[in-house]
Amino acid sequence: MLSRLSELIWADWIWFPEGHGWADLTDHDGKVFPKPQDLWATIPIAFCFLIIRQIFEQTVAIPLASLLGVSDKQRVRAPPNPVLESYFCSTSKHPKQSSIESLSKQTGCSVRQVQRWFRRRRNQDRPSKLKKFREASWRFTFYLLAFFAGLAVLIDKPWFYDVKLIWENFPKMPLLPSQYWYYMIELGFYISLLFSVASDVKRKDFKEQIVHHVATIALISFSWLVNYIRAGTLIMLVHDAADYLMESAKMFNYAGWRRTCNFIFTMFAAVFIVTRLIILPFWIIHTTFVYPLTLYTPFFGFYFFNGLMCVLQVLHIFWAVLILRMVVKFLPGNDIVEDERSDKEETESDDEDGDCERREKSRNGHVQNGHTVLNNNHNVPRSLKARR
Repeated sequence: MLSRLSELIWADWIWFPEGHGWADLTDHDGKVFPKPQDLWATIPIAFCFLIIRQIFEQTVAIPLASLLGVSDKQRVRAPPNPVLESYFCSTSKHPKQSSIESLSKQTGCSVRQVQRWFRRRRNQDRPSKLKKFREASWRFTFYLLAFFAGLAVLIDKPWFYDVKLIWENFPKMPLLPSQYWYYMIELGFYISLLFSVASDVKRKDFKEQIVHHVATIALISFSWLVNYIRAGTLIMLVHDAADYLMESAKMFNYAGWRRTCNFIFTMFAAVFIVTRLIILPFWIIHTTFVYPLTLYTPFFGFYFFNGLMCVLQVLHIFWAVLILRMVVKFLPGNDIVEDERSDKEETESDDEDGDCERREKSRNGHVQNGHTVLNNNHNVPRSLKARR
């Protein structure tokens, strides 16, 4: 039963045009072709990337952050409060007004004090600027190296200049060693991103990032299996062309180098729009979706590959809207770029510092000579308290 099901799933007519099949990918006469088992190599490569990343962040990213002046401002911690902490952890980090009023009665704090406590508590869980810088510098380094490695792999290939040649002699196109390593390293890196997504900084487009990673891994893996490798290398190069610019803009943003950040981000926006909204859909996707119809009868593999390409293109349009919104922010009259996907830290808006904590202590019987012992929040500098 399983054998017949496997034969049906991997039938030649599903994944290849008429007259071709898996037999075309059998090594012969010194020519090597991609094989499904090759993809297992990407798992240890992904784990190697996770290890290398930790070493890189400790030995390169942190010293670089110090050199560029990346620093985190001291955050005021929310005072201990079991009732509010329990609600924060088990119910909601953003309580509704009715819940705030109920919590106010339970704790003896004013509504404004409860609101401030939740703001501070949320800020405690937000990633530090140094953590964001470390992640951005790691991705910048990989994307930069991957882009130039991709150029080195493709610069002398005829299909780099005439995209239609990606279908020349398909699927009997032998695999080159440079293509093998380009594929394995790129796929291993995206798998490592999927492994680390739980611990990385979560942005507003977290779900879109997950969809992007999964679609990218599926696209690279499938293009390897059916020898769409020429198209795959072009797609990877187009993606890497803009990504390292975005990550470098983030790095300078975290360092407070606003003009440098704005300049690099402008370059990124231009490259992103050219590569992902012009070159990718009108050259590459056109060549994988429209041009093959003049050569072959459509088959399932054709639709599956181009379906994944369309998913990526929809995500590119989504991100292009965010990018253009950020570009507008530093047109004349604006001079700061903020990542639209970032979860911004909330700021204090009142001066009732420490009242909630004092009320909590008063209720617990911490009094001296008939008066509540005041908590002057000694871990906060006096000048900072005066400003609050």
